[in-house]
Amino acid sequence: MQKQAKRVTHADRVLRYLKGQDRPLSAYDILEGLRSDGVTASTTVYRALEKLLDAGQVHRIESLNAWTVCCGGHDHDTPVFAICDDCGNVSEHVVSEFTQSIASLSEQTGFAPNHTVLEIHGRCSDCNTGVSAH
Repeated sequence: MQKQAKRVTHADRVLRYLKGQDRPLSAYDILEGLRSDGVTASTTVYRALEKLLDAGQVHRIESLNAWTVCCGGHDHDTPVFAICDDCGNVSEHVVSEFTQSIASLSEQTGFAPNHTVLEIHGRCSDCNTGVSAH
């Protein structure tokens, strides 16, 4: 008996495409990149991104309105995104102290966050090389 191949979903296509990119992409950039794979509607891309987000495989960079692959390994810790305003490079970092600080703030204020995103805009080390400090 022959085993059937696993069906490739739109979420699989979107994740594979994002993994091949070197920067976060908007949903419309993803749509344009996947048209040749039969993805023709923005709603298809958004549904796939929501599935991937719920599964913890991608993150939305809110200030850029873009999506990137999760670096993994941070479970319930809050990821921190360092975004270079010069070259556009985005790197994901996991600092458990931020998660602890958010939890402490929640305890002190009674505010219960349901979604935490930390984004830091500035200049990466590559772009900062040779630039004098202010």
